[in-house]
Amino acid sequence: MGNLSMLNQNERQFAVRDCALAAIATGERAYNLRELGDKVLTIDPGSIYYHFWGGLLRPRFDDPEYHNDFAIWALYGLKDALLAERLGIIDPTEFSDLNLLRERVAEVIEERLDETEEVPSARRDNPFYFVRSQIVIFDTQCRIDRPEGLADTVPLMSVSSVFYHFIDARRRLPRREDDFRAWLGNCFEGYEDLSEILGKVHPFFSGLTELRARLTAVFRSYFGK
Repeated sequence: MGNLSMLNQNERQFAVRDCALAAIATGERAYNLRELGDKVLTIDPGSIYYHFWGGLLRPRFDDPEYHNDFAIWALYGLKDALLAERLGIIDPTEFSDLNLLRERVAEVIEERLDETEEVPSARRDNPFYFVRSQIVIFDTQCRIDRPEGLADTVPLMSVSSVFYHFIDARRRLPRREDDFRAWLGNCFEGYEDLSEILGKVHPFFSGLTELRARLTAVFRSYFGK
């Protein structure tokens, strides 16, 4: 951990960032399940990231049954409810990197192909478009000096800020932890119990508004606010 007493005030501060997930067309598309499986294995890893996590930042006017784009296309593009269910239960947080995640998606697709006599296909006007993501980061100029400040600041964060600090951080940080736990562990002592509670908050199978509310409840409860 290092000598915490050597950190200056700026190094101890939590810098609140915001972000946008820019969607970039890859030019790749799939019209049937075989093509989807083949392209999943070769597409840019940023595309795997986008199709699992990007939906959290895109505007939605309903409560989708599935939380990744592969499952949604399986249901509405291929009309394959069984495949959609199998793809829909894949939890990206269980995989240490995007290549392992892509292999799991391809495995589920291959298993389904082995079960079917004909390759499920979509209409020509409804292919699966592979999109990759690039994250754009903004400094909000907001700084938190002490851990108890999280109880007041997190409720005011934008959902995209919550995404950046609690979800995207797991891709950025070597220990695959969120920015809150990293800050507590690197800059302060005695918050191991709070970090353990944060580690049990699942980031994927709910919307960002609900995730922000859950984090708010954790911090307010812990700090008695």
